[in-house]
Amino acid sequence: MEKFEVNILGCGSAVPTIQHFPAAQVVNVREKLFMIDCGEGAQHQFRKMRLKFQSLGHIFISHLHGDHFFGLPGLISTFGMLGRTADMHIHAHRDLEALLKPVLDYCCKGMDYKVIFDPLPEEVYQKPCLIYEDRSLTVHTIPLRHRMPSCGFLFREKPLLPHIRRDMIDFLQIPSTRIAAIKAGEGWTTEEGDFYPNERLVTPADPPRAYAYCSDTYHEATFSEELAPRAEQTQHSTARQAAEVAKAAGAKRLLIGHYSKRYTDSTVLLNEARAVFPDTLAANEGLCIQV
Repeated sequence: MEKFEVNILGCGSAVPTIQHFPAAQVVNVREKLFMIDCGEGAQHQFRKMRLKFQSLGHIFISHLHGDHFFGLPGLISTFGMLGRTADMHIHAHRDLEALLKPVLDYCCKGMDYKVIFDPLPEEVYQKPCLIYEDRSLTVHTIPLRHRMPSCGFLFREKPLLPHIRRDMIDFLQIPSTRIAAIKAGEGWTTEEGDFYPNERLVTPADPPRAYAYCSDTYHEATFSEELAPRAEQTQHSTARQAAEVAKAAGAKRLLIGHYSKRYTDSTVLLNEARAVFPDTLAANEGLCIQV
């Protein structure tokens, strides 16, 4: 199965703590890296997790609270000093370019690569929109309610081709030049005229995988249920509410994070979520999850 993994660089909330960095993740799909949010310390964690800087081409910023993008100037500068030449695309609210461009113009002159700001269309805050696509992946936005325009991101693998039955290929001596056509749905006729339909030559493809980052954040669990009024006031969610969303969405697994600085141990949040949705994991810096 091709690689599809999520790397946690930071899972704290607005204030960095000894335990956690602010929000940042890297999704690795077939060795192509995509960053989601870029809080302070993101590039330090990027190195610590031994991720390849040169494989990162797109950064998705959920909203313009500082704990989700203050790490960008340093990361962009480091890429320049490392001699990057490939374009870097940043998908974010249109105001981000106005906020960052003066800093980049002043501190990052003479870089050998372009930083391309791809402003998110206004409709992403009302309905899901396709904002990125390549041969193996699509990225759609998820409209969210927060104190400022905010959206999550849904990374969805495109349907895969079926698996070739190697025993049948060898038995029928089908040339390698026909394998692509068989994967695409063709059957095979032998020299004697015997026809083998496609379903005898392949096994079903692995089901497409998907990862939803529901910022603020994936799903966030900033507070425990006893602080539900505070969560409502700040338009965040509790761990229990995150679990209820995962259950309603039919998710297979839930990853909670964006912990308030008041929690030095995420166990209380994890237990609260698992009471509703047992297959819950607690995010932590350095965690790598296979989707």
